[in-house]
Amino acid sequence: MPELRHDPVQKRWVIISTERGKRPSDFAVETSAPSGGKCPFCYGNEGMTPPEILAFRNNGSAPNTPDWKVRVVSNKFPALRIEGELDRSGLGHYDRMNGIGAHEVVIETPDHQKDISDLTLEDLSSVFHAYKERLIDLQKDPRFRYILIFRNHGVVAGASLEHPHSQLIATPITPRTVAIELQSSKEHYSAKERCLFCDLMEQEIQSHTRTVVIDDYFITYCPYASRFPFEMVLYPRKHSHDFAALNDEEMFRLARHLKEVLQRMRKCLNNPPYNFLIHTAPSYQYKPRRVGYWMTIELDFHWHIEILPRLTKTAGFEWGTGFYINPTPPEEAAKFMRELSL
Repeated sequence: MPELRHDPVQKRWVIISTERGKRPSDFAVETSAPSGGKCPFCYGNEGMTPPEILAFRNNGSAPNTPDWKVRVVSNKFPALRIEGELDRSGLGHYDRMNGIGAHEVVIETPDHQKDISDLTLEDLSSVFHAYKERLIDLQKDPRFRYILIFRNHGVVAGASLEHPHSQLIATPITPRTVAIELQSSKEHYSAKERCLFCDLMEQEIQSHTRTVVIDDYFITYCPYASRFPFEMVLYPRKHSHDFAALNDEEMFRLARHLKEVLQRMRKCLNNPPYNFLIHTAPSYQYKPRRVGYWMTIELDFHWHIEILPRLTKTAGFEWGTGFYINPTPPEEAAKFMRELSL
């Protein structure tokens, strides 16, 4: 019988359609179309991108030249512009502000054909170091409330270029999805003096039915109220509210853990399109105007990574109700991926 499951973090209901019971082989995966022409992210084409903001280079080579491992550049077609003031104002019952923010691209490797899960642990750690440095730098700007790091893999997931890259967007408002997480975290801590995410994680460790990969530092599991088939969430097992607080050892451990998770997903689902999102603490430089807002954030929030394979389409019922219909129970999805031989 189908089940309605409630997500205590996002406070939404999900329909787990157990009667549909789709296995990995039941999904038709739409792969990336090859891009034509020169790739602006490849070696030798550095002049096709805006000047680099950050780069990890070999042998001290000059900026904006080849011989790099990771590059960060401004997005050539940014969703938000970094220059200017917010100019908040009201238009009757409506509110507006200028489209101020930052939009950057993290070019993860010079190798056009290499997937992020193919990177060495050292190179993948370098990508995380780039994330951390950009977070710390952008959090100094008092105009920005939130910084989202995300990755679109495959055309269906929104990738316009197939060269391995991720993106970062800083916004002057807290996104609704993150705001709900923050509120749920605060309410749970206020009632129980415990982190909501730590409680959920401990329950998943004990049941083990939805766990995909677990080690001493991190855990990845399929959420109880998964919106999508094979949806996963990755948490540090040690409580931490801020991705930028990771040290070198933790980044290396994260690289090893995430590499295995992505390899399992790729093998299980035949390299599916997916979205990868890092939810971390909001910018501390922004001064909140509400009394008590974020006062316990270091204790109640827990940074995490959401991994969302794009195997189904959102249709009228989902848009009209806010409910998601998931044809693969998370317990089955986790079992498929956990039992794979890599």
